[in-house]
Amino acid sequence: MRLATPFLTRRSALLGAAALPAAAALPNLARAAGHAPAAAPAPIHNAFTVGNFRVASLLAGTRTVDEPQGTFGMNVSAEEFAAVSRANFIPTDKTQFFFTPTVVNTGTEIVLFDTGLNADGINAALAAAGYAADDITVVVLTHMHGDHIGGLMRDGAPTFANARYVTGQVEYDHWAAAGNDGFNANVAPLAEKMTFLSDGQEAVPGITAVAAFGHTPGHMAYHVESGSDRLMLIVDTANHYVWSLAYPEWEVRFDADKAAAAASRKNILGMVAADRIPMIGYHMPFPALGYVDTRGEGGFAYVPATYQMMLQG
Repeated sequence: MRLATPFLTRRSALLGAAALPAAAALPNLARAAGHAPAAAPAPIHNAFTVGNFRVASLLAGTRTVDEPQGTFGMNVSAEEFAAVSRANFIPTDKTQFFFTPTVVNTGTEIVLFDTGLNADGINAALAAAGYAADDITVVVLTHMHGDHIGGLMRDGAPTFANARYVTGQVEYDHWAAAGNDGFNANVAPLAEKMTFLSDGQEAVPGITAVAAFGHTPGHMAYHVESGSDRLMLIVDTANHYVWSLAYPEWEVRFDADKAAAAASRKNILGMVAADRIPMIGYHMPFPALGYVDTRGEGGFAYVPATYQMMLQG
């Protein structure tokens, strides 16, 4: 795997080149005026390759949430939660949520996995990666929670006008019968463009659905493979790098079937760890890319990617 060439349109490349002289002058001007240069904005996309596929994780939103044990580790004591948090240098009174769709350019299809909280967030992240909404040819919906389907529609019209849609049959059938407002507003209008998958079927060649039920009734992970390279999109199989991934039996409020979700965590994370497959987790700290190692009896450890994915083959 290697770092991909940045995904730039001709227009964005020209604008970027025109801005370079001014940008280079800013530090000197700031020092002359007695001010330090302003910090660069945080990146909202991270690009790399998987074989011949070009992949980018996209930061479509982030927010701080209070009282994390109201969400994670609901079945352990406050003392255990505090001890684990302290050992991992994270506070117990707040947590940071990240919302990270992924786009995969296979050369024949541009596939977007999930759409974030709203159309503005996903469009901004796509633009940073060099894509427009109209470039997307396939939208894969891993499950139907609002932070995954929120960007599907804009002002009553589909955000991704040229796309077809793929999702799990079990997941779609559950939400179609649930009377859920978010599903009815964002997903149901796209039903005629929707195709349905079961475990082990391909969304497009090289991208295979992997059942990870429990978080929702038909939640799916996706295995991406090109040549000898692989990537697992674990999506919401684990929702936090410590309080969910490292401790797979800790209960998560958002998991519909907590026992099934724990079993899926152990299955998917065990496979990723055993095969040493890099993975993207939808709620992992951005850029959400890393590895999984085993820890103790039945536990795991998240290993954030550093430069591994940047090395030239």
